[in-house]
Amino acid sequence: QVQLVESGGGLVQPGGSLRLSCVASGGMFSINSMGWYRQAPGKQRELVANIATSTSTNYANSVKGRFTISRDNARDTVYLQMNSLKPEDTAVYYCNANLRRTSDMWPRVYWGQGTQVTVSS
Repeated sequence: QVQLVESGGGLVQPGGSLRLSCVASGGMFSINSMGWYRQAPGKQRELVANIATSTSTNYANSVKGRFTISRDNARDTVYLQMNSLKPEDTAVYYCNANLRRTSDMWPRVYWGQGTQVTVSS
């Protein structure tokens, strides 16, 4: 079955950088878009950034100019480069993909298990 696995989270000081990775695997599929969401304790899950097959991107206003999303289609991987990190960026970051398995008629949305990002002095 399809699974998304995130990596790259950790503890970083304010102003530091982290690079998150997410790999989609499990059978044959065609990816329409991939993205990153985050959820802090007591808050709703929110979109951080996403990228379509056209390479068009969308960012939350709070991360524009600091985060960059990219993808490697050959490796079914999406990345999130996070620079100038702030304490308010602390959250669990979840990978998301809209894809269609070759055995399915319609695309579906899949989620990873999340990776913790903590920004603290």
